[in-house]
Order: sequence, then structure tokens, then C-alpha cells
Amino acid sequence: MRKIVFVFVLILCCETSQNTSKLNFKTPFETSNGLETATYKETINFYYKLADAYPEIAIDTIGATDAGVPLHLVTLNPDAEFNFETLRNNKRILLINNGIHPGESDGIDATMLLFRDLVQSEIEMPKNVVVATIPIYNVGGSLNRNSTTRTNQNGPKAYGFRGNARNYDLNRDFIKCDTKNAQTFTQIFHTLKPDVFIDNHVSNGANYQYTLTHLFTQHNKLGDKLGDYLHTEMMPELEQKLKEKDWDITPYVNVFNSKPEEGFSQFMDYPRYSTGYTTLFNTLGMMVETHMLKPYKKRVEGTYELMKSMIEIVDTDAKTIKTLRKHMHTSTRNNQHYTLDWELDTTQMSKLNFKGYEADIIKSKITGFNRLKYNTSQPFTKTIPYQNYFKPKLKVEIPQAYIIPQGWHNIITLLKLNNIEMTAFKNDTILDVETYHIKNYKTRETPYEGHYQHYDTKVETSAKQMLFYKGDYHIKTNQYGFRYVMATLEPQAPDSFFNWNFFDTILQQKEGFSPYVWEDQALELLNTNPKLKSAFEARKKDNPIFSNDWYAQLDWLHKQSENYESAHLQYPVYRIMFN
Repeated sequence: MRKIVFVFVLILCCETSQNTSKLNFKTPFETSNGLETATYKETINFYYKLADAYPEIAIDTIGATDAGVPLHLVTLNPDAEFNFETLRNNKRILLINNGIHPGESDGIDATMLLFRDLVQSEIEMPKNVVVATIPIYNVGGSLNRNSTTRTNQNGPKAYGFRGNARNYDLNRDFIKCDTKNAQTFTQIFHTLKPDVFIDNHVSNGANYQYTLTHLFTQHNKLGDKLGDYLHTEMMPELEQKLKEKDWDITPYVNVFNSKPEEGFSQFMDYPRYSTGYTTLFNTLGMMVETHMLKPYKKRVEGTYELMKSMIEIVDTDAKTIKTLRKHMHTSTRNNQHYTLDWELDTTQMSKLNFKGYEADIIKSKITGFNRLKYNTSQPFTKTIPYQNYFKPKLKVEIPQAYIIPQGWHNIITLLKLNNIEMTAFKNDTILDVETYHIKNYKTRETPYEGHYQHYDTKVETSAKQMLFYKGDYHIKTNQYGFRYVMATLEPQAPDSFFNWNFFDTILQQKEGFSPYVWEDQALELLNTNPKLKSAFEARKKDNPIFSNDWYAQLDWLHKQSENYESAHLQYPVYRIMFN
């Protein structure tokens, strides 16, 4: 009886295997001869069918989006195991994000082909890599389909829109997390803890011969041996592999309406961007930027080959990547200072053998002013300067911990979303802390992704003893999310929570004065404080604007008095320094 059952199961398995191999998983991209991209429904249905047919693939719905539907995560593992807690012990995890700008749909179609070809053995399955993808990240933008908004783009016939369901550009939302999409991405990211991250895009700042360009996270910013590996091993290996397949690739051409042969610099991916965010957790990140003037079919095929090559590199270098990432936390955390901002290092640069097109500056027939005109019948290869080294612009001493009063619940929520370890005080506690007073800042005059963002923030530092209450939070810097903590809680950091307006209530005075009352009190203050009176007279003498503004004079005196509220411009995140 056992033999009969075994034979039946064997026959059933063989039939299932044969049926699976015959299943047709042609994509809309292929059936349209490279002219169309899959819709949101076609994409998700494709992966569900693929997962039904192949146990190596799992598809899950995770979290929510602003469009009212969940995000999907598709995972490919030849061992058919999908517990990331155990997976990361033996395998490296590669996460591919598609459709963050749905009009840039190349990665959506290329990844569908990649997953299908891996499970159908058209390309070799990696032994040491689990490949995961968010098929379409910006669901709302994908559903908002049209054929006109990508003004410069050469296909596909129809595509999604850059803004999401609330018109946010999701590739500016990774720190501020205004959208449900970004909140769910954060959940996915910290579930996977990917070793390598790829975000697929399309770009057109200039015209050149390449279909493919790469935008790796800035290697000096990533830092230490991990940054060196990215710059001197992973990137050159990817370029070489693609060259062997007759796919030329160059660094992302960071110019707009100017000639690339004049040279350009590497794009600095701050934490608002996907690869800047993933860098905060020591993930090796890159964006693929195909050139939108090239035919859509070629762009998708190039994206496919690039991802295929990256899988091969991660598979070969799996042990190296694991070791480098493991030691990265220690190496950055053991420094005395942390770099908050960077600037070009003009003492170093690379040379590119750049394949471009000749261009002229001619008079516009529309405006009568000069315009740029490329001549694609005159290709060239020229050696050009490429500035891809950065040096620290702003450093800060690393504290032992931060203290955040519990009332700043929006900040606490984001920290917890990013798995930041924190402990609530069980009792009221008096501590010696270092405090920041916001000395100066500038603010954008036009809205930027739902905010009037601050920049060029300057602080004054002082030490004081403060009472913190039961329920306030203690956040140590010696933890997995150390870099995220520094990048968000230090107000001078470009993408700090302060610069993204999360603390704007401290910028407004809540108590003031009535001039007719304060006049008499201010006079008494001056008469009893000779030093203050001397400083006041000197300020009037040296500052004509101040001397001609009676209210500014009264306001200045009010700010020197004990009546001035301590909360104004007092940054409400406190630092505990090392002894």
C-alpha cells in the first residue's frame, strides 16, 4: 500500500513539474514587443500566479499606502524559506524597489522578467542571496495612469504619475514619513534588514550615448571599509560585468541643461532619498538611472542585466559583505565625532571616458535666448573630470545618549517605527545634560514636499542640570540605529527632524509684553543693570536699524530679562555626554 501511495505522489509531482515548466508567464512588456508596461493589477496578478506555481516565491501584503491598498513584498529564495530572522544568518538579502516614480517603470517590467527567469532556470539561481522586491511602491501614482506627463520620455505608451495618492514625491519622504507608503516601507526595510538595496529610476538631465547610469550611495558618506568596498570593488565589478555583456554604463550624469563633457560631480544622496536612508543602517545602496530618451525596450533590458549582474556580485561576495556590515556599526560608533554634512573634496577626482554627443549653444526660435542643442549624429568619447570624493563639512561630538520628553510623541513614534531602542524613565530624574539653543536658521520660501524646510541651522551649546519626568525617553547611541539617531536628532543635520519642521512650535514665542507696561519695567531693568545698559547703548550706536526701531529695542531688552520664556528656541532634545 505504501508503495502505491509513493508512486502516486511521484507521478503527481512529475505532472506538476511538467505543467509548471509549460506555464506561460509572458508579461505585457513582452507581448507588446517592448512598447508597454504592466498596469498595477497586471503586475500584482503576475506575482500571485508566479508564487502559486513556484514554491521558491512568496508574496505578502504588508501595511498600507495612501491609495487605500497595501504594499506587496515578493520574495525569491531557492530554499523556499521566508523567515528573515533565520535567513540572514546564512544568506545575503537584496531588496529591489520599483515604481517609486511610476512613470519610471523600467524596473517594474525588468523585475517581473528577472523573477520569472530565475525560477524557470533561464538564469542561474543564486546560492547565497535571497531576492526581494516591492513590485510597485507608489501605488497611487501607478493607478494615476497617463501618456503625457513624462514630457521627455521615449515610451512606454502609458505609465503612472510621479506624485502619490496625496501628490507626495515618495523619494523625498524616507525621513519625514508623511505618507503611509513611507511608513510601510520602513516596516518592510526593518523586517528584511537588507544587505544591498536597488531603487530603479529613469533620468534625463542631459543627452549621452548610455542607456544605463548608476547612482551608488556616496562612498565617503557610507564610510570605512564598507564604503571602500562599494567604491573600489562592487562598483567596478558591476561596470565590468555589464561591459562584458556590451552594456556600457557610467555614473549618474549630475547635470541639468548643460554639457556633461565639462565635468560633473557625484550626486549626494541625503537621508530624504531612498539610498541615503538605507545608508543610515549600513546597507549597500544604489539607484539605477536609465536614460529616458532611449527606447523603452532597451531600457528595460538594460535594467534586467544590471540587476542580474548585481545578484551575481552579491552571491560571490556574500561572506565579505556580511563581515563588512557586521563591523561597520562598531567602527562608526567608536569615533569621537559623527559627520552630519559633507562637501566636495576638490583635491581628489576621477576621470571618466565619457561617451556623449556634441552640443551647441544656439539661439532659441521661441524665446530668442540661448538654448542647448545636442547633435546625436556626432557621438564622441572624451576624458572628463568626475568629482566623486567628499569630505566632512560639519561634525558633532557623539553623545552617550539623548533624552526626549514624552510630549514629543510624533518624534518618538518615528523612532520606534525605525526600531530605535529607547527606555522610558520609571521615575522623575535629575540629569546633567548638554542643551542646544537655536541660534539661527533659514527657511525655504516655497513649499517642498509638504514642508517649508529649514536649512543652514546653527546652534549654541550650554550645559545645565534638568529635571526629566517619569515617561520621558532615554535613547542610547550605542545601538543598531545609531546613524539614524544622529541624522535625525542633531538639528544641524540636513535632514534632521528640526529641519523638516517637526519642532516648529519652539520657534514661536508664546508669551510677550504690552509696550505700555514693559516700558516702565524695562527702564527699571536698565537703571539697575549697568552692564546691560552699556550693551544696549552700544547696540543702538552700532546698528542703525535697531536704533530706529522702538519695538525691536523693547523686544531685545525683554529677551535679556527673566521674563523671557525659556522654551523659545530651546531645542527639546537633550544630550548626555561621556564623562
